Amino acid sequence: MKNLLIAMGILAASSLSAFAAEPAKMVDTKMGKVWATEKGMTLYTFDKDTKGKSNCDEKCLKNWPAFHADAKAKAEGEWSLVKAADGKEMWAYEGKPLYMFAKDKKSGDMNGDGVGGVWHVAK
Repeated sequence: MKNLLIAMGILAASSLSAFAAEPAKMVDTKMGKVWATEKGMTLYTFDKDTKGKSNCDEKCLKNWPAFHADAKAKAEGEWSLVKAADGKEMWAYEGKPLYMFAKDKKSGDMNGDGVGGVWHVAK
């Protein structure tokens, strides 16, 4: 019985920590630490967004895909959810919606930084 209770406790603790995981990770780059997806794709912010609101329309999303959240995702701490122009929920960090860049082809690419003077790697 004692072993069963211990096993249930471990299972409950590991399940709880899975829900608390951040949706992105910090990676070291030549520009310092930046946010990236689990697959290592660089994340960006858009200067024309306002806190908690994406202003990247559907045309914009073709070049700057939203960093979409799972259907079961929950906001926590600095991480929040905002609506993308495609109607799906996307992640925001400290109120800033996060995007990927279509011209980034592999993990570590940062081709979107500085584009149009309004796109920046997320730090």
